Amino acid sequence: MLPAFRLDCAWHAGESPNGRFAFALFNLGSEPIVGFQLAYTALTRVIDPAACTDAVFVLRDANYHAYAPPEGFVLAPGAAWRFTVGGLHRPARHCTDGAKSAILTTSDGRHHAVAVSDLLLEGRVSEPPPVLLPEGRLTLPFALQPWPRRIDAVPGDGVLAVLYPGEGAGTDDIRAVHAVLALFQRLFPAGHAPFALGASPQGRPIRFVLDVGLGPEAYALAFSRDGVELRHGGPAGRQYGLTSLAQLLDGARRDPRRFRFPVGGGIEDAPRHGWRGCHLDVSRQFYPLGDVLRLLDILAWFKLNTFHWHLTDDEAWRLEIRRYPELTSVGVLRGPDEPLRPQLGNGAEPMGGFYSQDDVRAAVAHAAMLAIEVVPEIDIPGHNAATLVALRELTDGQEAPDSYHSVQGYANNALNPAIPLTYTFLEAVLDEMAELFPSRYVHIGGDEVADGAWLASPMARALMEREGLAGTFELQSHFLGRVQAMLTARGKVLAGWNEVAHGGGVEAEGTLLMAWEKPEVGIALAREGYDVVMTPGQAYYLDMVQGKEWQEPGASWAGTVPPAHTYGYEAAGDFPAELQDRLKGVQACIWSEHFLSRAYFNRLVFPRLPAIAEAAWTPADAKDWERFCAIVPLAPQL
Repeated sequence: MLPAFRLDCAWHAGESPNGRFAFALFNLGSEPIVGFQLAYTALTRVIDPAACTDAVFVLRDANYHAYAPPEGFVLAPGAAWRFTVGGLHRPARHCTDGAKSAILTTSDGRHHAVAVSDLLLEGRVSEPPPVLLPEGRLTLPFALQPWPRRIDAVPGDGVLAVLYPGEGAGTDDIRAVHAVLALFQRLFPAGHAPFALGASPQGRPIRFVLDVGLGPEAYALAFSRDGVELRHGGPAGRQYGLTSLAQLLDGARRDPRRFRFPVGGGIEDAPRHGWRGCHLDVSRQFYPLGDVLRLLDILAWFKLNTFHWHLTDDEAWRLEIRRYPELTSVGVLRGPDEPLRPQLGNGAEPMGGFYSQDDVRAAVAHAAMLAIEVVPEIDIPGHNAATLVALRELTDGQEAPDSYHSVQGYANNALNPAIPLTYTFLEAVLDEMAELFPSRYVHIGGDEVADGAWLASPMARALMEREGLAGTFELQSHFLGRVQAMLTARGKVLAGWNEVAHGGGVEAEGTLLMAWEKPEVGIALAREGYDVVMTPGQAYYLDMVQGKEWQEPGASWAGTVPPAHTYGYEAAGDFPAELQDRLKGVQACIWSEHFLSRAYFNRLVFPRLPAIAEAAWTPADAKDWERFCAIVPLAPQL
């Protein structure tokens, strides 16, 4: 049924320091309403409540804004309430910077769905989205992504029917063919199967050879008209070789005018980086287990080997912790009458979702089958608004409720290092995580703690005096040092965002930090002795807009990140030779504030995810943007 209300929104530049929104709420029902409130969620936040006209500001909680009409205002059927909102914390730059959802609450306390229109641009031309990919061109007619280290394959004519395990194939070889065939069929259920387990007169055999001198992730393919020899350095290398064969055969079948399957020559291949990662934020938007499993399949198709699962944030705690069931009852539910207010596109209906421990085990097992390591993240000490709503006992009751705000607008959202129960809580959480996740890494976040956090907490001030700590970040360093000791006791290695190094940081040796704020940060961390994964927002954050045009969706704090830039960025390019060993790899980050639909996800993540996969695998001198553009339309999407 269509909602009885619709909210139109336009942005006017230049009428205040950061422009203003002009809203129009239309009553499409049959009855007049009076004494109502309108709430909307938007990442372009209001910081001056008085800067509105024909409306009364009610409250703001991070991205949630509530307004009421002037007293006595009646919104008749077919009429509109028009009001403006200024005092914004930044200007709108793209169509996704306006209201993402809206809720109308009538005087009887009932909440009603409100349809929301795209953000219109007033005062200048609203440009359409750009063309992001050229048609591309091929010098070799092979559908491979990422492109291999060395290839001198000879293209054949016609279309090969199938590949199958040849004589001498062991049980593990046949199982590997079965696993990659199943991967292909999950990703391309209407595609022609590239493998059979039994011999076929229309196919060619694969001869498997274990060659430990290649390295565990390396493989080599030798092609002839009589079959394929697959040498591999271990199970992962065998999987990657089979994946390349599946890609070659699939491309030759789907577009035989452009792609061929080889009948001579070969491929020698091994990854460029050890850490080839993709992160997924499931706190801002919840992804059902089936979506997570499909993303893991996509990572395996592109030979990525690390899944960084961002399980907690201000907006929700998504991981079942049996010791603290409130985390996934109270700490995930967002709605007008819930402890957590709607955010980032939530409407009148409550929204929840979390991963049970059985879900986690299923995801970890699925990833292991695909040679992918699952690295879990609980974001601490900042980004814990949902945690602190669920577990009120983790707060200092003497601290003023709005003594500091995070960059996302959340008040008092960091775990307090001075409360003993904080450590009891984390010990229990890490115990359960250590059981669930076999990865040696646990990512603890450590990012975006507000400068000034905890300084109004008497308990924190007393701790700072006892320990001789000055300011927020020395207190954070003290806290993270204790967390690192907890992880060490459980045989785990601390991973975190680059701000973990603030305030003195933690023990650098054996710590892995992700440089996200800008590329220069990664080099500075390496100089301090940290191992580094490069994931700068300016190239590898897949929520960033891909064009400057108004109609191009996404975030823009790190600038404009078109696929060509993502593909061309070289993480190792600026690292001095003496620091190269500190660069452990690269990673894509999928932050989901803007991903309100599957279509938005696919538009923003692809083709940039396969571009990062090529940067993670392919040597710099073997990369070719035009070739990439010709092949990437074959890529699977979520």
